[in-house]
Amino acid sequence: MPRTAPRICPLCEATCGLTLTLDGSRVTGARGDADDVFSKGFICPKGAAFGQLDGDPDRLTAPLVRTDGRLREASWAEAFDLIAARVRPLVEEHGPHAVGVVLGNPNVHTMAGALYPPALLGALGTRSLFTASTVDQMPKHVSSGLLFGDPFAVPVPDLDRTDHLLLIGANPLESNGSLCTAPDFPGRLKALRARGGTLTVIDPRRTRTAGLADRHVAIRPGADAALLAALANVLVTERLAAPGPHLTDRIDGLRELEDAVKEFSPEAVAGVCDVPAEVIRDVARELAAAPTAAVYVRVGGSTVAFGTLANWLVDVLNVLTGNLDRPGGALFPLSATSPSGPPSRRGFALGRWRSRVGGHPEAKGELPLAALAEEIATPGDGRVRALITIAANPVLSAPDGDRLDRALADALDLMVCVDPYLNETSRHADVILPPPPPSRSAHFDFAFNGFAVRNQVRYTPAPVPLDPGAMDECEIHARLVLAVSGLHGAEPSAVDDLIVDRLLRRAGASPDLAADLTGATGPERILDLMLRLGPYEGLTLDALRAAPHGIDLGPLRPRLDQVLRTRTGRIDLLPEPIAADLPRLRASLDARRADGTLLLVGRRHLRSNNSWMHNLPALNGGSNRCTLHIHPRDAERLAVTDGSAVRVRSAGGEIEAPAEVTDTVREGVVSLPHGWGHDRPGTRLSVAAARPGANVNQLLDGSLLDPLSGTAVLNAFEVTVRPALAP
Repeated sequence: MPRTAPRICPLCEATCGLTLTLDGSRVTGARGDADDVFSKGFICPKGAAFGQLDGDPDRLTAPLVRTDGRLREASWAEAFDLIAARVRPLVEEHGPHAVGVVLGNPNVHTMAGALYPPALLGALGTRSLFTASTVDQMPKHVSSGLLFGDPFAVPVPDLDRTDHLLLIGANPLESNGSLCTAPDFPGRLKALRARGGTLTVIDPRRTRTAGLADRHVAIRPGADAALLAALANVLVTERLAAPGPHLTDRIDGLRELEDAVKEFSPEAVAGVCDVPAEVIRDVARELAAAPTAAVYVRVGGSTVAFGTLANWLVDVLNVLTGNLDRPGGALFPLSATSPSGPPSRRGFALGRWRSRVGGHPEAKGELPLAALAEEIATPGDGRVRALITIAANPVLSAPDGDRLDRALADALDLMVCVDPYLNETSRHADVILPPPPPSRSAHFDFAFNGFAVRNQVRYTPAPVPLDPGAMDECEIHARLVLAVSGLHGAEPSAVDDLIVDRLLRRAGASPDLAADLTGATGPERILDLMLRLGPYEGLTLDALRAAPHGIDLGPLRPRLDQVLRTRTGRIDLLPEPIAADLPRLRASLDARRADGTLLLVGRRHLRSNNSWMHNLPALNGGSNRCTLHIHPRDAERLAVTDGSAVRVRSAGGEIEAPAEVTDTVREGVVSLPHGWGHDRPGTRLSVAAARPGANVNQLLDGSLLDPLSGTAVLNAFEVTVRPALAP
């Protein structure tokens, strides 16, 4: 008999509530949950395809271990025995940093990925941590750390109350938002317009979001930081800056900032931005004149050479206009599992250690993902000899995937993957531990509630019980922690008890509180404890279970004093690392581009989220294609016709893709989507392999990084394009 069950969607950062239709253990349909307190019935094509993801026949259903060079199915016991037998001796011989850990994007979409990796890293004691952040969002974490003392103190636009929204390098009508958790982002932007508000979009492409805007500024790619500096310059020189009394006494470095942006006048940056000076002045004046306003930047302004400066300048503008930490501006969400109590004043530091080969400074405890291949392949003490990847496919998502592919094949002593697929990365593993389909897992958004545009809390238990022989994802993680820590064979509950004990000690709470926790599993007990220790009095797991569609905790509220963790307890408006990087931005204003080159930018599609959703028939097809967008005048100049194959070359390599001639990109710019390139042998991705596309990151050799955050430059780099059949 068919039944329904609620489930929070784990497929993008919007975290929409779903209503699943179930026939036994099979998900036969998914629709938006009209009673969800946050998403109110909104759904996108990814959520509607939940059933296909859940029932994908290419998903692994049992562990794989490598024997005589081939992967074969094995028992869970055999898989963990192998890991335990090989990791500890390697650590004892070569040290903890010889084991690298790679955490991919889907980790933040699961309870297991949020709760257990810190315990894994603690058990290993390794500094060789690489995550998807350094190909995506690390510039925002670094700028927040430098400004506010906490890399997770990320102010988000108050979408539902703002009068003016300035978006840079963001296309939320396609991506649903990022570091700004907002179900129905399109509806929220339309509501902004309907109430008389203004939407300004700065983007080299006329995206769907730009098409909705009051003003679209088609900037030259990579010039976001220069333009933002010019906006700050206008606010300062025209005496439009007005931080307001709620910020004035909480700022250090305002005068120094004013001096620092004086050389970035609209006239000085107009050439590199390819935006008229008067347009820049108009944008700044409109921002200052709005009753409330918020500035927001995402991937297009982060994965560029000046990503950290751009993210810093966004919050500088929010401060200068008085819109930081006030309704209608940019506010700090308050998650139900945020630690309560007064903030520490330890501050934030960059470069506490450096990578062995390239000397790249750590940021937020992580090294650049672009440096992973050299850390594996370069001989010497401290070389990464073993690798544990969790929900990660860096062969496609990191620069120079061919080099990393070779390193994984030839230079590792051991590789362990927690992944449901045999993909371009996991095909090299010695052990693959596959988590069950998402319908078999409970869900709570530990990460994304901290970036949500409205405070709320939701929990959905697993709608479907585990299949015979399957292992819960949290148990997989817990057993992996035990296997690498020398405690192999202990019960997974030992890891849960350790996490509970650490949380209690960190909060200074009585150990007796552990006896009051409810929940049928260790992860539920941990969640219950985090709720009880959190900022909302009386909130418990039982309260969430009694509210299957969530609990609304109200709009975002000013709370800057609870957020600041700088040593001074004030906003450091011009941190030293930022000031030291500004001359590099100033020098870029005089840079000249080589003749005949184009600038390449990426793009997202509503039916895609990086590489891991290309194996679903409902999402891989139609307009979701790996094509090179090129402007008609550039196409005519290069003798490129619509649909013809072209060769794209850059410093890191060359790829081939079909051309799509369109005026949605500005002249001098071409665009390829991210996450394609499913043409390597030895995978089990039948749908993706049938339409493999081209891996845009293969155009990069990994040497282009934002120096402050270690983020790979995946946008606004020079390429040449020619017809594929040309001599």
